[in-house]
Amino acid sequence: MAGVSESLPEGFAVTAPPLPRPVFTRQFWGDLTFVHWPVDPDAVGHLFPGGTRPDVFGDGHTYVALVPFAMSQLSLGFSRAVPYFGRFLETNVRLYSVDDERRHGVLFRSLETARLAVVPVTRTVLGTPYTWARMKLNRGDRRITYDSTRRLPHRGLRCRVGVDIGPPVAPTPLEVWLTARWGAHTRKAGRTWWVPNEHVPFPLHEATVTELDDELVAAAGVRPAGDPLRALYSPGVWARFGRPSLVG
Repeated sequence: MAGVSESLPEGFAVTAPPLPRPVFTRQFWGDLTFVHWPVDPDAVGHLFPGGTRPDVFGDGHTYVALVPFAMSQLSLGFSRAVPYFGRFLETNVRLYSVDDERRHGVLFRSLETARLAVVPVTRTVLGTPYTWARMKLNRGDRRITYDSTRRLPHRGLRCRVGVDIGPPVAPTPLEVWLTARWGAHTRKAGRTWWVPNEHVPFPLHEATVTELDDELVAAAGVRPAGDPLRALYSPGVWARFGRPSLVG
């Protein structure tokens, strides 16, 4: 598997640095599955906002991820969870970004959500490309299946991911590099922003993909350059987000 023998870049933060205050949201990410493909960095460089570029691992590739999961216990600042939101599903397509300050983050190409109210707020406040979708999660003892159908924009885009959850695994250096991401780069009002986050390292399990029928990666303008890596599952982590800052 690519990335097993390579080392992490010098100075790469495997744990989250202190989060700048104030904390503007806290949330629990649960039942996450990570499906990754290698990507030619030259093929996606035009998708990155100013001041950022594709982050490249030692094997010469950058990567695209398809990440379905369940969001819950969403709160603003240190307040209690907002009752309206409860538990809802999301699926994101993300690339891997780095800026001149060597902040290794993610660049979201799309974020499906089952909560319509999330879409206009996050698009307006943070510039993140949220979309509204009809979503469903079915979970058995060791099997989980995620279904999503886009409602707007670009109605009808579909994604179905099914995995069998295996035993806990120690992540390879590449898998640490892919999952230890402490912020997102985004474009808003013509400027590039860094939105920091903080969480403990993901507890990871090996996952065997039993179903994969996805239209979201292609719709995001990304073409994989090889076979997928082994899939990973995590029962989840608490995450917090801090004050956004300008890049450059």
